[in-house]
Amino acid sequence: MKSALKKELTIGALVIVALAVLFIGIDFLKGINVFKAANYYYVQYTNVEGLAISAPVNLNGFKVGQVRDIKYEFDNPGHVMVELTLDKQLQLPQGTQAVLTADLLGTASIVLRPGHSEAKHKVGDTIEGVSDKGLMGNVSGMMPSIESIFPKIDTLLTNLNILTGDPALTASVKRLDDITANLENATRQITAVMASLPPVTSDVKRMTSNLDSITGDVAVLTQQLRNVPVDSITTNISEAIANLNALSEQLKNPDGSLGMLMKDPALYNNINATVSSLDSLFIDIKRNPKRYISIKLL
Repeated sequence: MKSALKKELTIGALVIVALAVLFIGIDFLKGINVFKAANYYYVQYTNVEGLAISAPVNLNGFKVGQVRDIKYEFDNPGHVMVELTLDKQLQLPQGTQAVLTADLLGTASIVLRPGHSEAKHKVGDTIEGVSDKGLMGNVSGMMPSIESIFPKIDTLLTNLNILTGDPALTASVKRLDDITANLENATRQITAVMASLPPVTSDVKRMTSNLDSITGDVAVLTQQLRNVPVDSITTNISEAIANLNALSEQLKNPDGSLGMLMKDPALYNNINATVSSLDSLFIDIKRNPKRYISIKLL
């Protein structure tokens, strides 16, 4: 009897341990650590597409928890209750929002957007849930705009086909080809002319050497001008000017010989008469040389 009771107790204990291991294993597979202390909060959404149990809950890009459970509220149709398990050290301020976001592949996660209140949420409170359209939602919102652009693109392509089929455009392209060919021909001719020109490098070198020699001559002339005795020349010029001034004063002085010669009319008349007499004498000597010159022959 005792052995049968002992066997039953052993079986019951093994069943309990197996159930505990199964429970812990299921939570472990879900990513839930039952041995780590955590706080539980609830969030209400109207659409949780892409959100799964054990989805991460991030704060500033860091994982601070995960989704523990998702339940549809049958007593409140159109709403889904999501249970969050967060790190026990995390305290959420009042006004915190749980933003449901989805990546490009459609996998959803929850991002906490802390409030600015000093008051804190209590464990088990319901946090405000916000759904973010994400990248795919933004693309879906852009689809109507893209659909409205399609007719314009079709019109643009039609006009482009008409333009490319216009013979005038073909003629213009042909003229551009002719102009390009003419430009290439002109370029070749200019190249040939440039090649036939004599080299000017030697002339440039010669001009450079001439400029160097001219520069040297100018430098020598400048040095010679620096060596010219400017002071003595200035003194000589001053003395010559002084002599000219003295001569001018003598000419202006009526009592001087030069002044009397220039201003006395009688002296001028006497000199003029003397010159006239000398002229008459020279003429008479030319006419009658024997009167003045006597030649005796031995």
